Amino acid sequence: MLNLTRLWCGVATPGDHIRYGEAARPGSTGAGMGVHGRPVVVWNTTRRCNLHCMHCYIAALDRPEPGELDTEMGLRVLDQIAQYGTPMLLLSGGEPLSRPDILPLIQHAVSRGLRVGLSTNGTLITQGVAQELRQAGLSYIGISIDGPQAINDKFRGAKGAYAQALEGIRNGLAQGFRVSLRFTLTSYNAASLGQVFDLVEQERIPRLCVYHLAYAGRGARIKDRAELTPDQTREAVDLCLERTERLHKLGLDTEVLTVDNHTDAAYLALRLMRERPQQWDSVRPALRRNGGNSSGIGISAIGPKGDVHADQFSHHRSFGNVKERPFGAIWEDTTHPIMAGLKARPRPLEGRCAACPALPLCNGNLRVRAETATGNPWAPDPACYLTDLELATVGKALHE
Repeated sequence: MLNLTRLWCGVATPGDHIRYGEAARPGSTGAGMGVHGRPVVVWNTTRRCNLHCMHCYIAALDRPEPGELDTEMGLRVLDQIAQYGTPMLLLSGGEPLSRPDILPLIQHAVSRGLRVGLSTNGTLITQGVAQELRQAGLSYIGISIDGPQAINDKFRGAKGAYAQALEGIRNGLAQGFRVSLRFTLTSYNAASLGQVFDLVEQERIPRLCVYHLAYAGRGARIKDRAELTPDQTREAVDLCLERTERLHKLGLDTEVLTVDNHTDAAYLALRLMRERPQQWDSVRPALRRNGGNSSGIGISAIGPKGDVHADQFSHHRSFGNVKERPFGAIWEDTTHPIMAGLKARPRPLEGRCAACPALPLCNGNLRVRAETATGNPWAPDPACYLTDLELATVGKALHE
């Protein structure tokens, strides 16, 4: 995650201590571990979902997947996560609100001292559900909208999904939640990004996360026609910077982040060096501490059936199952060469990434995108949109 509000506008926001804090262990570069030294955990609680989004990274179903963790095992997993000391638990899916036991799971997690967020399509958040989530102790709600009504409903495979999601956002805000609108950039909706910012401004939504497409699940199936060109990606990031500054000047307490393409950090560095050199001097150490992609380090995932993954997009590879071993033991086990490589600095990258001068800012970007595109988990990420000369310029500036 690249926090444009913090890095472009100089405004501190919640979560900065995780993204840009000093590493927990002396001599460690951290790579997104923050002050806790423990990963954020995404628990994909189910594959069941009431929508059928064309980019869904878990390829959600209209029913639960056989073998999903039951309530008893779910409570045990929450105990494992709490004992391990994770700074944040994000309950995702599928659609997590389709689990009948989601409220007691949230209550138990909160009772164990976990800060709990919910990643949802928002369509099931009625006024009553929002109130129950508040009473359960939930801290944060992320709701996905992928453009104006016609585009969103087609993208998400259900007429009325936009109106229901917007109602979910409003119901969450009414209960005092810090609600985030999540938008995934594709060729189908990139032209609507400005309208999404308009919505954030009009509804006073406190957080906007602009995601780059992950080549996972159904997202892998559409990558060739849905991925943006490098120029289109630059235009989108430029618009994000422009609108983030507008929100700041309007005095709105809105946090804007781009997610899942760590090339954005190098591009931000170029913009700062060119336009705000004094600010670059203060931002540079924060970007270096963040360290870029943190799959296998600062972000982790537990699948619906209990498998532990390097991140929420990498369900094709399990490092163990929480029904057989505690989460912490699985997470720290580096006998698997992929987990060992993800935790290594530098990672065993190949091709253009291996010698990239800007590697300290992106850490090789999103590995699942490279693996899906090439079959090689250490190949260059095809979504890097900067030229070799631009990357060299950033690399030189990092060492000045």
